[in-house]
Amino acid sequence: MGSGQRSTRGTVVAHFGIAVSVRFDDETQRPVDVRRNSGHLVGDRVEWSPQGLKSLPATGVLRRRDKHGRIHSIASNLDVLGVVLAVRPPSPVGFVDRAIVAARAAGIEPMLIVNKADLAESAHLHEQTLADYGSCGRVFLVGAHRGEGLDRLREFFAAGRRGVFIGTSGVGKSSLLNAICPDVDLEVGDLNASTGLGRHVTTTATLHRLPGGGELVDTPGFRDFGPVAISPRDLAQHFPGFEPSLEEPCRFNDCSHRSEPGCSVLAAVRSGALAESRHATYLQLLAELDAIEKDARGY
Repeated sequence: MGSGQRSTRGTVVAHFGIAVSVRFDDETQRPVDVRRNSGHLVGDRVEWSPQGLKSLPATGVLRRRDKHGRIHSIASNLDVLGVVLAVRPPSPVGFVDRAIVAARAAGIEPMLIVNKADLAESAHLHEQTLADYGSCGRVFLVGAHRGEGLDRLREFFAAGRRGVFIGTSGVGKSSLLNAICPDVDLEVGDLNASTGLGRHVTTTATLHRLPGGGELVDTPGFRDFGPVAISPRDLAQHFPGFEPSLEEPCRFNDCSHRSEPGCSVLAAVRSGALAESRHATYLQLLAELDAIEKDARGY
């Protein structure tokens, strides 16, 4: 591929381990061989040369830590993280909080999408999601199968945003992407009757253009989402639901919001302005980050 004949810059739109698919700026798309652990991500802006493929500086890089402590990079140059929820299967406790913290730490706007609006219980889940997370991002109620609420989503992305939908298997991520981007035609999985959980359908991350504008990354489903590159001291600034409490400074600048006197977060819990369950989730995540930091220091 000569630089005088074809574009040498483009965007990674799929990753297959030892090769990536690149959509070049001249609108051609073709595979490019890479090393298995090359570090290229879907969404990367890249430059091709005879020496290989080079990723250009990126922003909005979403990463997660799994339950074994391993770090997984998901996609780059993201504007929005859409966390997809459903009444069946329910997301694990703390999944949404971890995802929002990870998004905020990466400079990505979080939003919540309650899918399966045709189920009667979805209205209650939508109300609860608004109560818990309405202060930290947009909340949509949609029905992928019947098209409820999808116009609002399409309008949101039409402004040129690039986003990624995440959620545990079975919440309808693939159905939702199919509904707003019909050309994708992703396989849709069913819930397991005995476990109530979904099966993983998507096996590799892929980037898709939406007909009305904007882009979406489709990713494999996963059931855990530990934040990366955030310290215990910074957690409270990113934790959803703490925003109103932190408008009133705590007595101590280094307050961890565990049990310190004069803590504005604990005052909100005592007054009922902040649910005890939200604070308990924060404490659990704080303990996890403390353990990770101690392990990194070797003690």
